[in-house]
Amino acid sequence: MEVMIRMQKFGDPAQKTYNFRIVAIPKCKPRDGRVLEILGHYDPAKKPAQYKLDMPKLEKWLKNGAQMSDTVRSLYNKNKKNK
Repeated sequence: MEVMIRMQKFGDPAQKTYNFRIVAIPKCKPRDGRVLEILGHYDPAKKPAQYKLDMPKLEKWLKNGAQMSDTVRSLYNKNKKNK
């Protein structure tokens, strides 16, 4: 089973406010499908945009062969530079 680390969209479509969870999910599942584990969150509505990653969990998934989406990779690299 191939695992992707990507964003899952949630929020209020009536007000057009969305947040994202950073999740580990099987590659064949849809974006909003059932996740294996929640690894963080991203809120683009705040100025500046806020995000939080659970680095130990994320690195555990990467060691097990999970692939990151481009956006998650960007947040991951920002997080590593800030620490």
